[in-house]
Amino acid sequence: MHPRTARWSVPEQGLPHTDDDAALGAELAAVVAGARRRAVRDGDRQTDTAHLLHSLLEQDAEVRAAVGGAPRLTRLLGYLVQRSIGYGLRWQRAVEGAGVLAAVPAPAPQGSERAAGGAHGDTGHWSPVAAAALEEARRRARRRGAARVCGTDLLAGLVLDPRSRAVEVLERAGIRTRELGARLDGRAADVRP
Repeated sequence: MHPRTARWSVPEQGLPHTDDDAALGAELAAVVAGARRRAVRDGDRQTDTAHLLHSLLEQDAEVRAAVGGAPRLTRLLGYLVQRSIGYGLRWQRAVEGAGVLAAVPAPAPQGSERAAGGAHGDTGHWSPVAAAALEEARRRARRRGAARVCGTDLLAGLVLDPRSRAVEVLERAGIRTRELGARLDGRAADVRP
């Protein structure tokens, strides 16, 4: 029997298909895969910038250093964990970056779609802001003449849009995203391909 619950998705025109993108390299592909797993585990409809930030912090020491010392990092990870256990529930019914809460159908009952071969939280779908952050990371790598996107490229993409959930969480943790973005821009200018 097929589930009656319609699957919600964001139109994917122009959205990046990161699994097939060799420019990400193994490290960033692991970050993307971790973000998608986190979104599924959290029951979210899309992989958003907070999922990417959480996965990026877990995987990349250079990104952790860019964010700041241990107290800042601890506070930031605390906010991200809170988000995954309920802090972000208000986000589950909104498209990131869509302005006022855009209604999203409620998740299907546990197991109904999984039993039919799909996952209600299939996050092959990116929030528009997360898709833009991934594309910005690619642009930054190309401007540097690098063959691969690095973690700080993605971090810079995540803090570019003040509407992003990553920015919201960073700001709540006391990390000034404009200053972080400026430091990352300065660091990119110093990096040689």
